[in-house]
Amino acid sequence: METGVEKSDRGLTDLLRHRGPMNVSELMAAMQVTATAVRQRLLRLMSQGLVERSVAKAGRGRPSHRYTLTDKGRRQAGSNFADLTLALWREIRSVRDVEVRSGLLKRISQTLARIYGRALKGETTEERMQCVSALMTERNVPFMVDHNGLLPVLTATACPYPQLAEQDRGICAMEKMLFSELVGKSLRLSECRLDGAACCRFEMN
Repeated sequence: METGVEKSDRGLTDLLRHRGPMNVSELMAAMQVTATAVRQRLLRLMSQGLVERSVAKAGRGRPSHRYTLTDKGRRQAGSNFADLTLALWREIRSVRDVEVRSGLLKRISQTLARIYGRALKGETTEERMQCVSALMTERNVPFMVDHNGLLPVLTATACPYPQLAEQDRGICAMEKMLFSELVGKSLRLSECRLDGAACCRFEMN
């Protein structure tokens, strides 16, 4: 099943990413589809928060609508960086000095935490876990917060970095550092899918 932007909508989001705001007529001509097909795709993308509409006035004529990608849409459009990520990760892991490598991983996790942290509004640990869960789910990685125990547990039912994790479990350590930064508490990876568990669970130490 296609996740994120549907396969049939990728042409439209790619056009908006490359060309900027466009109206229905321009999208029809570029995609060679009917106005009805364009509007159906636009409505679907707007309902997902990926495209937004604005009014463009031109003289005395009837105002027209122009469509552009939202911040969320720009994050998802053209977001296949798997090869680059794998190459960069291999370079990081090739650093022989353990302290230098550990420091680099820590700085990367802190940088990601600053980027993601802008969307975190929770005050308590559980609220921040819920924000992290929503943040990752928005990026098509299903997360949840488990309340079955005495303390909440951040649970991932899929891996954010599946290709990396299969090649090098060091990514799990960086992920743990990232979530610890975001939640504001030291977390440990108590269960991992790579060990045969049904999900990855991050619990408070």
